[in-house]
Amino acid sequence: MAFGFVSGGLLLLCAVACALRDSKNALQQPSRLPQVPIVVECKAHSLFISVDIPPSGSEPRFEAIDATGAYPVTESYGAQCGYTYSVLPLLGRVDLRASYFSCHTGNRKDEVFTFMFAVFIMDKHGKDSFFNVSKTCSVPPFSPRVVTCEENYMEVSVRTDLPCPTAGSIKEDFSAALAVAQSSAVEAWQVMLQREGQQSEVMSTENAATLGYFIMVTPGRLVFRTTFGQRHASVKMVNGVAVEVIRATVFFRQNWMVVMVDLVAACSLDKGSFDGYRLRWRTPAVMTPLVVGPSELRSEYVGIGVDGEVVDEQAAIDRGYSVTVAEETVESSIPFAAEGGTRKSFVMENVYNELYIVQLTYQQMLVDQHGVVTKHNVVRQMATPPIPHPSFSVNQTTLEERVFQVYLGNIPSDVELVSVELNGQAISVLTAAQMGYSITRVSEGKNTFAYIIRVPFDDQFVVKQYISVGVLKYTLEIKWTLNIIPQMEAYYHFSSVSALVADAIPPVFDSMCTDNGISFMKDHQQYDYLWDIAIGSYTLTPQLASERGYILTNDSTTLILAVPLFTIGYVYEDITLQQFYGTFEILSRNVKTLEFEKSSAKRCRFQTAELLVCTTEGVMTVVTDITKVVPYADPARTTLLDRSCRPQETDETRVLFSFGLNTCGTRFQIDQQYVIYENEIIFHDLYSTDSRQVITRDAAYRMTIRCIYPVHSVESSFVDRKFRAETPGIGFIKDPVTVPPQVLKPMQLQKLTVKPSFWGSVARKPADYARVGQWSAPLDKYAQ
Repeated sequence: MAFGFVSGGLLLLCAVACALRDSKNALQQPSRLPQVPIVVECKAHSLFISVDIPPSGSEPRFEAIDATGAYPVTESYGAQCGYTYSVLPLLGRVDLRASYFSCHTGNRKDEVFTFMFAVFIMDKHGKDSFFNVSKTCSVPPFSPRVVTCEENYMEVSVRTDLPCPTAGSIKEDFSAALAVAQSSAVEAWQVMLQREGQQSEVMSTENAATLGYFIMVTPGRLVFRTTFGQRHASVKMVNGVAVEVIRATVFFRQNWMVVMVDLVAACSLDKGSFDGYRLRWRTPAVMTPLVVGPSELRSEYVGIGVDGEVVDEQAAIDRGYSVTVAEETVESSIPFAAEGGTRKSFVMENVYNELYIVQLTYQQMLVDQHGVVTKHNVVRQMATPPIPHPSFSVNQTTLEERVFQVYLGNIPSDVELVSVELNGQAISVLTAAQMGYSITRVSEGKNTFAYIIRVPFDDQFVVKQYISVGVLKYTLEIKWTLNIIPQMEAYYHFSSVSALVADAIPPVFDSMCTDNGISFMKDHQQYDYLWDIAIGSYTLTPQLASERGYILTNDSTTLILAVPLFTIGYVYEDITLQQFYGTFEILSRNVKTLEFEKSSAKRCRFQTAELLVCTTEGVMTVVTDITKVVPYADPARTTLLDRSCRPQETDETRVLFSFGLNTCGTRFQIDQQYVIYENEIIFHDLYSTDSRQVITRDAAYRMTIRCIYPVHSVESSFVDRKFRAETPGIGFIKDPVTVPPQVLKPMQLQKLTVKPSFWGSVARKPADYARVGQWSAPLDKYAQ
């Protein structure tokens, strides 16, 4: 390069680039101050600003501010004026890098630089607000020549006090420029753009600015900047690497002197690559387009770093950075996820993905034969493609343990298991642990983990299905919910496992009749846990047995259930004064589907003594010995309230009545919960065979009989007069009393104030009735 004399008049060029855009009016006051995280740092060759993208999703906008106004930092204007604006949506931020020689930047002696920006944020309602960012950076002296290769522009600056080249070192194309400059009669600043193999073009700095070439003068340097891909630029291969080169010569004729500055910028066009482990970038070992004249450049230093700062050698080693200097090229590489870059994980199509972004900073110091140093700076954003990490599951179940064990692998270190869904039932990991499920996290490698879950075959959420006789299929479908921390972005994995188990048969009871009831017995089998034993719709438990009066014996080998006659669950049929049949049924119910899969029923004949049966069909059947309370009474001369309703059978002491609840003068009373049906056995013409007093026909002896039903089970009976009940009623017999004829009135039934407690048939001691199902208290009150 060659320098002549630089006049103070060059300072007029400071306004050339900055005057290219209209200034804006004074900024309005902000409506509010957004709470947006921001980072502002002075780097070696630029100011770095990073602003998080707000929840509204609107990208922050920047305006550069100086004494002349505010200037939006658009893509094109930023490249022209030394601003690099990068939107990183996956990282959730926007970065701005501003060259120390950018437009609108205050410059004091090329040592202290002052920046001011307005940052605009648009809220979700489309309303703009902003805040100001100002920063002053003090930097060490720049090298005599600095070439900067940014993402969107090339910039070269040279000191204006460098010595002129000797005649022998002047390059041919520079000599041609000198001839043009010497022959020019124009005293304004001129720019000659030279493209290899084409004729040079000379123009004013103003015209050059309109073409995208910007020249400015600082207190001690001349700066030239342009975007990539200009028509005066050329691309050439240098040691196997594509390099973009642009050459500009600035000259000014004043009296007998010509001032000339040769400005050359050259940047590697290598975009970088990723081999699965490292990000790599190449550049020529010596950027020969920067050579001026026949002199040679030698490389004295190569360094690497990130975010605009070169790190020292030890730090580079610690981070795994590598610089390989070969004879013709230099390769810089940074390992995946190394310190200094940004690793981002995200979900794409329900698969965990990650990428790694790094702002590679490369610096090389070149020295020519005169000892003049050229510092070559490169900032190159490199990123890996999205790298998927699909999770996988392995069925590790062993039938001997009768436990499903599922392994979920390839889980990155920034992911945690939030919940599992077992056959549609979602359970958080914490709740699962409290419920006794085993969920273990184990290490797979340096940065991945696995989860192992264990679920017993007999778990409440496992689906059990009969495949064939004696063969049962267990199925478990798991939906794993995984969250990426800290953004709590969820993704899912689905596992389905099954197991076939032989010899799974619903339990069947052996049964036998006894004098006082029915006895059931079964031996315990291996797969009994698959079924519940039920009486009707109620599961057989020790509590239920105690409440109903069953006798339950359950040891390690055998279950025995003795069901006394007249306890809950019997069905009575073919009732006569001599005998009746009682049937009791035990059901085997699938614990998962609640379907009844096997029945063990026993029908036995019993001798009739006394009973009162209230059926679901609305029939009350009573057998009672009337002579226990009215000696010498004639059973054949009894009736119900409707005297046409006479006994179906009698013997010397007992009567048998069987009648519908809507017949024979039966009365009823209903409240919000229960219906009471009541009739009376009336004794007529009672007499004695001995010498004691004979009772006349006008005297009446009455025995009250009652059936009580829950109202919801018989509610339709009052519409169609057809009795229907879901469950048998409760029967009571009230001992007869003598009532004088003059006080005989229709019976006033008491209001029900408690719930009854017994489904079933007869008893003379209502307090003996136990709580069963919906019934919650003894019915002593209603037996009175």
